[in-house]
Amino acid sequence: MTYSYISHLYCPKCSKTYCTSETHHLCTCGSPLLVNYDLEALSVSWTKESLKERSPDLWRYHELLPLQDPSHRVTLGEGMTPLLSLPVLGDDMNIGRLDMKDEGVIPTGSFKARGAAVGVSKARELGVRELAMPTNGNAGAAWSLYAARASIIPTIVMPVDAPKITRNECAVSGARLFLVNGLISDAGRIISQAVKDPDIYDVSTLKEPYRIEGKKTMGLEIAEQTGWKLPDVILYPTGGGVGLIGIYKAIRELQQLGWVEDGRMPKLVAVQSEGCAPIVKAWEEGRTESDFWENSETMAFGINVPKAIGDFLVLDAVYQSNGCAVAVSESSILEEQQRAAQMEGTFVCPEGAASFSAARKLRRENWIKDGEHVVVLNTGAGIKYPDTVNLDIPVLQPGDVLEKKV
Repeated sequence: MTYSYISHLYCPKCSKTYCTSETHHLCTCGSPLLVNYDLEALSVSWTKESLKERSPDLWRYHELLPLQDPSHRVTLGEGMTPLLSLPVLGDDMNIGRLDMKDEGVIPTGSFKARGAAVGVSKARELGVRELAMPTNGNAGAAWSLYAARASIIPTIVMPVDAPKITRNECAVSGARLFLVNGLISDAGRIISQAVKDPDIYDVSTLKEPYRIEGKKTMGLEIAEQTGWKLPDVILYPTGGGVGLIGIYKAIRELQQLGWVEDGRMPKLVAVQSEGCAPIVKAWEEGRTESDFWENSETMAFGINVPKAIGDFLVLDAVYQSNGCAVAVSESSILEEQQRAAQMEGTFVCPEGAASFSAARKLRRENWIKDGEHVVVLNTGAGIKYPDTVNLDIPVLQPGDVLEKKV
């Protein structure tokens, strides 16, 4: 049987095509490249029923992934994260059906493991021996650990303020780790010089075409977990935007396969912080690309991206799905993180909390309608960001007696 129905790479701007047997980065016009599949042939040979007997990981969708030889597959058991019902928090927001796709339980502690699993696997298939990337933390951690499993040497540059735990994940894996006294954009400029060496494969966000294929499996899983009846709204914390682009791509492919009931497309919401909201500003102005956001800063470090190379793809997904882009305050992020933990027992990352804050805001404004099914993406584990929680905890002495709580 055909393991992958990958056909070719194509440029979404100028339509130029590329083969998949060689390493490629951006199109000659400067645009990211996307993966195309022979969906007509796949629709004949692949059925929903075939998934029932497969392992509960993202490789269950291998026909719709770019790896052609399964012997090169690099996996830590990633994928098929839970879609959790949050009735108490939903009631607090006046959202009748609120679910959370929880990526905090995935290997390496964030959704970045999906992109790393597929990206590293394809890099291995293409004969890559060294790779390099800038990161805000979680992506570097994921790619470092998966690269170690694949015996590929990673070079990682991250801002000095990136979460310490993600730094430790990179370091313990044996990656060549460097910190820069600046933003991810500064790290990106350093990496762009390093990858002039032809032996180093550039895996910066959307500068290789396969990370997005791993992340699109979030969309495939949501579709399968809802019985192919997609939700009305999906909210996604957006920095580089690869996850949102991937979910949109996944649903479009499922539509073409005829697997999605009524061929529906959920309204996609790009969520950002008021401290770094270039996508929101561009959407509010009706533009197709964003401007660089000066002096960006947010506790939701994963979405602190002043200018995304794939901003036009993010905005297109929002426009085409009749979605929107929303910025939330820093204080609301902390409030929603606490609410999610106290009401539902789930410790979400700041980026996930930002999306809950956006859901509350959109419901209050009646953009989210009464009775709509809403899915929020929590993109990582809250325990990876211990500094976001500051509590004054009483200290007892031996022999102290606890006071009865009234």
